[in-house]
Amino acid sequence: MSKISICGLVNVETTVSVEGFPINYNPINYRFFGINSHPSGVGLNLASALTVLGDDVRLMSLCGNDSAGESVRSFLKDSGIDSGYILKNSKSTAQSVVLYDSEGKRSIYCDLTDMQDISYDAEVFKANAKDSDVIVLCNINFARTMIPFAKETGALVATDVHCLSDIHDEYNSDFIKAADILFLSNESITDRETEFVNELKTVTDAQIIVVGMGKKGALLYMRDTDTFEVFPGVYTRPVVNTVGAGDSLFSCFIHFYAKTKDAQFSLKAATYFASYKIGDTSACRGFLSEQELLKLMSEDK
Repeated sequence: MSKISICGLVNVETTVSVEGFPINYNPINYRFFGINSHPSGVGLNLASALTVLGDDVRLMSLCGNDSAGESVRSFLKDSGIDSGYILKNSKSTAQSVVLYDSEGKRSIYCDLTDMQDISYDAEVFKANAKDSDVIVLCNINFARTMIPFAKETGALVATDVHCLSDIHDEYNSDFIKAADILFLSNESITDRETEFVNELKTVTDAQIIVVGMGKKGALLYMRDTDTFEVFPGVYTRPVVNTVGAGDSLFSCFIHFYAKTKDAQFSLKAATYFASYKIGDTSACRGFLSEQELLKLMSEDK
């Protein structure tokens, strides 16, 4: 069991199935069993996945003293995740709405409330991040000021900058420079992933860079050998909603890398984990335990 500390967003997410994109105007639409609300957010998604995989997780985040925040704390308690590090510093809890179609395409509307204007408590962070094997800093502003404290611990620092398109992106620059393990999506760099990573590696000391490529799989760069390797996507069950696919890929890689330090095996396992996860409607559900995942992989021959 690895100790993994996470500083990232929690929110309440509402998912809505739609016929397809673009969406034509209609004054009312009926979606029987097609609308669901659940606690979510990158930080919560990662914590949920890593807990199911068997890690000792510390989730540090911010929410409001409202019904949405209470639903988040209740979900964490039911999931076996300590909610004591979810501070009620925000005016209201963040929320998101995700529209998704039968092909897995989605459109996300996210209301961060005042999350980008406040910071997490440094003393709480330092007390709970010490002795971590990995510290995950999600690229939200309240985690930004935790970067120096994370680096002081000597733990591996991991971050996912999501849809990056510029290696000098001002918002993500601090996270890119701090990362030992750096994840991103190919949504803004499709068909030039290797070229982009070759540029990206000049502005980060990250030893591992992974580009999630959706159904095409994932691209792994390892600095110690200066090599690239593509891990093809796999099919484990029908796709329902691709929201949270990147979070599940990231979390599973972190789980196995903290345990084995084998980047190749960790990413292979993560492609299976993410493939299975997107067979669920919510970004924070549909996760396999480590034993279930390894069994699934062994049967796919």
